[in-house]
Amino acid sequence: MTQANQTEQHTLVALVEDKPGVLTKVASMFRRRGFNIASLAVGTSEKQSLSRMTFVVNGDDYTVGQVAKQLDKLIDVIEVSDITNESIVTRELALIKVETTPITRGEIIQIVNLFRANIIDVASESMVIEITGEEDKVNALHNLLAPFGIIEMLRSGLVAMVRGPANVLANGHSNGQINGRSSIQKFRRIKLSERRTERKW
Repeated sequence: MTQANQTEQHTLVALVEDKPGVLTKVASMFRRRGFNIASLAVGTSEKQSLSRMTFVVNGDDYTVGQVAKQLDKLIDVIEVSDITNESIVTRELALIKVETTPITRGEIIQIVNLFRANIIDVASESMVIEITGEEDKVNALHNLLAPFGIIEMLRSGLVAMVRGPANVLANGHSNGQINGRSSIQKFRRIKLSERRTERKW
């Protein structure tokens, strides 16, 4: 009897060219293929002219494998890696604006201190709280603040990095081989050549 594939949360990281339109191409690929992104975070990387994307995708191993393959086919994507089963450090930033009254303010402050979060703005009837941590920590704070009345909330999306000295996106390029613009262009030409070869077959 064949066991059905289990849907799990996977964390993917990708190294992409830092230029206009790349995020649109990535989002369009997900839309065309019907893949759902649970969260997406983008920022500069340690390599000049390259950005790092962190995706959280829900799906079975096969589906997520297809996501990674389709991402890697994009010309502007240098490399993709599924780091779900690696030993990783994850963080998420959230800003939560919560309703306050003279009666509830003290209790809210106690909850904020318990989570080692920060109060970054105070008004007569509201408070903005900043929290950084793993997804479960952010969710727990949200759940405790919800009964007081959440006015607004903004979450950055998950960022992740593998523990230890290894760079999962180095792929033989850790010595700076893709740091320069000329090297990136060379890498693009290689990918274009590979795609033409695939089409011939």
